This record gives sequence, C-alpha cells and structure tokens, in this order.
Amino acid sequence: MKLQNQVTGGGWQVTGTGRGGNLVTRHPSRVTGFTMVEIALCLAIIGFALVVIIGVLPFGMSEQGQNREKTIINQDATVLVEAIRNGARGADDLTNYVYQIVNFQTSYPALATTVSAYSNFTSGANIVGLLSTPEFMDSAYNPTNNLFSGGFSNHIVAYIRSMSGPAVEKPPQNNALLVQDSFTYRVICENMPLAVNTSVFSLPYSDPNRVYNDQLTANLRELQLTFLWPQLPNGNLPPQPWRQSYRTLIAGQLTGTTNGVPLYFFQPQFFTNAP
Repeated sequence: MKLQNQVTGGGWQVTGTGRGGNLVTRHPSRVTGFTMVEIALCLAIIGFALVVIIGVLPFGMSEQGQNREKTIINQDATVLVEAIRNGARGADDLTNYVYQIVNFQTSYPALATTVSAYSNFTSGANIVGLLSTPEFMDSAYNPTNNLFSGGFSNHIVAYIRSMSGPAVEKPPQNNALLVQDSFTYRVICENMPLAVNTSVFSLPYSDPNRVYNDQLTANLRELQLTFLWPQLPNGNLPPQPWRQSYRTLIAGQLTGTTNGVPLYFFQPQFFTNAP
C-alpha cells in the first residue's frame, strides 16, 4: 500500500482512503476556515443587498397605495355617474360620504361670482340634484346651451369621503381622528350642453339647422366628473394632485325643482320638444 505525504512525526492524521487504496493524510496546521477579510466581504455583500431591498420597499408601498386609491376612485365614479344619469332620488347612503358641495356661480355679462356652500345633507336627492346642476342656466334658472342672452355659469365642486374604502372607515364612525384620516377626494361636476356649431344661434328658430341644434341640446348632454386626490386634512390638495376624468353622454330631459335651493334631475325616459 502506497502512503501519500508519508512522515515520521506524530502530527499527521489519516483522514481516509483514496482511489486505489491509497491513504489520505493531512496535517492539523493546514485545516483552515474563513478569514476576517472573507467575513468582511460577505457582510459587505449582504449589507449592499439589504440597502437595495430597503430602498425599493418604500417605492413598492407607495405604488401599492396609489393603485388602491385609483381602484377606489374607479368604483366611486361608477356610483356617482349612475346616480346622476338616472336622476336618483333615493340614494340616501350618499349623505354618509358627501360632506360638502360648493357652487361657484358667475353671472354673465357682469362676471360677478357668488360662492354657495352646502353641507349637512338630509337626503341623497339633495346631493344628486346639486351634482346635476347645469353648467349654463338663464336668469330664470332654466338649463340653457349658451349665455348669449345673460344668465349664470356654475362650477360645482363636491368633497367626498371614499365610498369603497376600508370597512373601518364606514359609517357610523364616531372616531374623529379616523374620519379625518380617511381617504378623501374632490369631484368637479360639469353638466355641459352638447358641443354644437354656435353660428346657428343667429338663425331663425324655424330654420332646420337651428331646430336640429335646439332638439339635440335639449335632449342630450355631456357629463364630466374630474376627481382630484388626496384631499388633505387641512382642506387643501397637494401641489400636484392625482387627477382622473370620466365622461359620458346622457340622453333625456333635464328638469329643475326647488328644495330650498335649485335642484336638477335627469329623466332618461323622457324627451322634450325644444321651442
């Protein structure tokens, strides 16, 4: 039998048998582990990896929060659009989420602006009626398609707490801090007449082009809801808020009523003949 690294001293150890029956030996002084340099390099690599992970974590959490807010906006927009489109008068659950509606009304041609704020709503009909306020109305508060003969322009802004948010934010909620920190946004409601060629307004009412224009604008309107978020606890928006707009056409007659303030409701099943 052939010995490898054969010595006469007692410091060598037989560690096993190699190929062909050869004995494998080693000396204890040659048994090595990790040096301090190697350990330092390993710690440096692990530290670098942890720094990268920790740096990406806030970005991922921010993206997750933004996606959640966009999902809430999409779901709430569907509720508001359908309520306005159908002229809903029984959607009283809206009183738990819409806490203020402001109308910046400007007279024409004087261009004097009056700010009216509404809150403490007792019914969903008051909310839907205010959100459906037409962009243009004449001096008698009737919906119109222009301000050439005087009237008012309306700029409706609603302040709403999320309707599709976490269950802990759902009413009834008496914790003032939790209500204040809940996800809140603004909605700019624009109930606009259908865009037409304004040159037809100079034509006689009996002219076919004028008749077609009047019938179209009296029975088809464009609704645009622009969402701005997040609404901060101090009542302001951040310098660069998130923005999302939803547009749809609503066919039907827009009628007005009064419940302390002028309210307007769409009637999709009714159409009118314009004068």
